[in-house]
Amino acid sequence: MTSIFGPGALAGAMLAASAIAAGAQSITVVLPEEPPSLEPCESKHSSVGRVIIRNVTQSLTVIDPDTGALEPLLATDWEQIDPLTWHFTLRDGVTFSDGAAFDSAAVAAAIDRLQRDDIVCNTKEQTLGGVELTVTPVDALTVEIRTSEPVPILPTMMSVVQMSAPGMPLEGASREPVGTGPYTLVAWKPGESISLAARDDYWGETPEVSEATFVWRSESAVRAAMVQKGEADIALVIAGVDATDPEMDFAYPNGETTRMRISTQVPPLDDIRVRRAMNLALDLEAMKPIIGSEAQLASQLVGPAVNGFNTALQPFGYDPAEATALIEAARADGVPVDTTITIIGREGIYPGSTEILEAMQALWSEIGLTTEIRTFDTGNWLRYQNRPFPEPDMPNVHTDQHDNLLGDATFTLFNKYHSEGVNSTLADAEVDALIEKGEPATGDARAEAFQSTFARLHDDLVADIFMYHMVGYTRVSPRVTWKPSVSTNSELDLSQVGMAD
Repeated sequence: MTSIFGPGALAGAMLAASAIAAGAQSITVVLPEEPPSLEPCESKHSSVGRVIIRNVTQSLTVIDPDTGALEPLLATDWEQIDPLTWHFTLRDGVTFSDGAAFDSAAVAAAIDRLQRDDIVCNTKEQTLGGVELTVTPVDALTVEIRTSEPVPILPTMMSVVQMSAPGMPLEGASREPVGTGPYTLVAWKPGESISLAARDDYWGETPEVSEATFVWRSESAVRAAMVQKGEADIALVIAGVDATDPEMDFAYPNGETTRMRISTQVPPLDDIRVRRAMNLALDLEAMKPIIGSEAQLASQLVGPAVNGFNTALQPFGYDPAEATALIEAARADGVPVDTTITIIGREGIYPGSTEILEAMQALWSEIGLTTEIRTFDTGNWLRYQNRPFPEPDMPNVHTDQHDNLLGDATFTLFNKYHSEGVNSTLADAEVDALIEKGEPATGDARAEAFQSTFARLHDDLVADIFMYHMVGYTRVSPRVTWKPSVSTNSELDLSQVGMAD
């Protein structure tokens, strides 16, 4: 297996093989799951983002995955006018694939799409949190964006807001995205494949790959075997145990952190002793080989490169005796610790996730807890991910994987932990106040507020079952020249894929 940061029977196979044979510049990518939609404002969901980001849709700014630097894309420049107001200068000569002009009115329409309330738009919830945006065209190529509160990192936030064409319908989550990117959607065959083709009228450089077909297989070993057999070119998100070919397999830090979100307001999980015990009962170090030995134990939902990461926090460690004692103390005080706790999983969320949940269930049984596992497809899992929760009185721990590629804790904290966050099960006034203190601040004050938030979440609330900073594994065919980056789990920029000689 190659590491880019150091040492380190196939159902439907004929479909993938025929896609490769269709032309020398065609590739097939095999994903772990079918996207629930191709809605631009749901692109923060990795299953959507891997298909459309930088391929069909683009943003005003972009983060370089190698350096972390903020760079221009559809906006060529930006300026802060006052604490609430920014002006963005737009790139001239850009059009959407339906022929519509990309201008300031189009930016206003795209951001209005982001802020509609007929669906849960995860880009808005996970990135903008409680901030409202008011967009006003200044002229054709200058747009004013005014925020409801000071947002000193608005240009960074705009790197995840996908610019969708004004003509896209606003009812529900779209399956037919229209953007400014180098590719257009050709076909979506539900349950089978999604096909993209390069545009003839793209404003930028013509990509080398002219056609891409996305297929999906839930089993990591199947995805890896498809590349091995020449039935696919890139297999995303394979398990470490399947990354056995050093010529084709790449390990990379993927920016993801895993946790089990706890329903902290539902008995018996409203008792901090039970939450702490569930952490102490897990031998996470021994479980690492299931997902990859290069993963690191986590103590918070962001990695060390993120502004606001708290270096003083440590993983809970493995102490089953203490965990058992905590459960028994809670039982003695009348906490209903015999209530069945539901473990919510998602198909294909990361390689080995099923085995991880089964190991957790066994270890929690050893300290006297009763659990059941319910595994959902992506669409139904999202119902439990987002408020309003479908079973609000069900004690549960919910499988979650979160990336923060933008480098600032604000993109994690509001959505995941604020009392108004769409993914949050917390209602803690101190957490809310710390988040609200950090968001408009800059420099050390910003970092310190976010570090204090993570400390309260870990030490005082035990808000999560903290798991791993993940490492990704991807298999790449020798037919193509491409290596994964820290952003690969969230997006696959087809313009960076070349064809080998």
